[in-house]
Amino acid sequence: MFTLGDVTAKRARLGGQREALVFESMRLTYSQLHERAVSLARALQARGLKPGDRLALLAENSHRFAEVMFAAAHAGLVFTPLNFRLTPRELAFMLEDSGANALFADDACWGIAQSVSEAGRADRPLYALDTGKDPAATQEQLIAEGANAPWMNTVVSENDLALLIYTGGTTGLPNGVMLTHRNLLTSMISVVAELNVSEDDTTLMVLPMFHVAVWQVLCHLMVGARVVLRARAEIVDILATIQRERCTSMNAVPTLYNWIVSSPDLDKYDLSSLRMLMYGGSPFPEEVLRRCIQRFGPIFTQGYGLTEAAPGVSFLAAKDHVVDGPRSKLLRSAGRELPLCEVRIGDADGNEVPRGQPGEVMVRGPNVMKGYWNNESLTRERLRAGWLHTGDIGTMDEDGYFYLLDRKADMIVTGGENVYPTEVEAVLYQHAAVQECVVTSAPDEKWGERVQAAVVLRQGEQVTEGDLLTFCRERLANYKCPKSIEFRTTLPKSLVGKLLRKDVRNDFWGGAERQIR
Repeated sequence: MFTLGDVTAKRARLGGQREALVFESMRLTYSQLHERAVSLARALQARGLKPGDRLALLAENSHRFAEVMFAAAHAGLVFTPLNFRLTPRELAFMLEDSGANALFADDACWGIAQSVSEAGRADRPLYALDTGKDPAATQEQLIAEGANAPWMNTVVSENDLALLIYTGGTTGLPNGVMLTHRNLLTSMISVVAELNVSEDDTTLMVLPMFHVAVWQVLCHLMVGARVVLRARAEIVDILATIQRERCTSMNAVPTLYNWIVSSPDLDKYDLSSLRMLMYGGSPFPEEVLRRCIQRFGPIFTQGYGLTEAAPGVSFLAAKDHVVDGPRSKLLRSAGRELPLCEVRIGDADGNEVPRGQPGEVMVRGPNVMKGYWNNESLTRERLRAGWLHTGDIGTMDEDGYFYLLDRKADMIVTGGENVYPTEVEAVLYQHAAVQECVVTSAPDEKWGERVQAAVVLRQGEQVTEGDLLTFCRERLANYKCPKSIEFRTTLPKSLVGKLLRKDVRNDFWGGAERQIR
């Protein structure tokens, strides 16, 4: 039996003086990381948190983020990271839906954490990750307090919940994905094997750790490698950090690589230490990927996954990133299944379709989630006969490479963030001038695809695009808001009056066969 808490415990035993985490001026060895996480776990136990309680965190990347995550694992708590880009309304829903028993927040998120915390449960303590403003206790105080606190000898099983991560929901409300220690460790082992990660590696973590992209941190710590954390993905800072820390790898969304390869500062830095550049979150525009390979060499590898699969499903290896010849078609592929999971392309009944025919991407393996928090009906819908139905549409060739064509649930992936159209439509419909609306994706050179709305106004009503955009920004996270709104006199409907989202999407994509970038 192995859990996330064993990651720090084992590495502290096997090489405790090796550097584990680097964040700004802070450098923590594996022994220090383990001791701080255990002390924090003891303090939380002493303050009444019990195994199975949810420990929420609202913060940017830092070593403290990792300490809270591992403290939760040691104490048998369910770590619940929150997306700091969301609105107070969205965050309040997640806190109440999860029944979070405590909340940590850093200085950058302190104001919003206070507001949502005060509006919720009166008995939920708010702890400061940094200095805070009049907190119940800071993280440093808790670590000091826990150093002498008794250990309650919590037994954590690999089948216990480790993470509760919220994703966008097709009903307009986010869904909590329940991931066990076994789910996460299975995915980590697959990725370590596929990418050949070793203790000699130093990875740069620039993606937000509140996403399941935290796998990058876990995989490298698992094998005794070094993780360099940055709070924000600023191009010059990324380049300078790679040079200074001699980073061997980085994981980012395609949009970020596009910015890097186009940066006028790129050639000012020595990036020769890089051996692998990983990407995922959204498909890579092929021409941009070719530019990146030409600039950095054949060191790119793509990961396809989703939160419900913890997240690893497939990888497209560096050797498959071929820019010329017949194998260059693989640049459009999502790769092949990871060692410890199985991928099938299925029909409406879940039966495997012949190679080359489109169907739904289905995943099976010990990495697949336990289910959705407080949502048994959705769990039954997505987990059927042992398979996770992803909602993505794709094909698979004779060699096991699969290609994504479209999203069954109409989810939009813009700049690596997931947006569900129904959530945006629900906000647009709140405006008194809107009669009908459809939100869909549209191609975008910068973001891969953008959130696009088509709106029919009520008779006699007048409103500008700017008015509706402002209305959305007041109610939604910025990345969920439409980038543009097209006014129409009518929208396509089926014979029974159902709005035809796909027809609207076809208008913006020009009927392209592959409506995913």
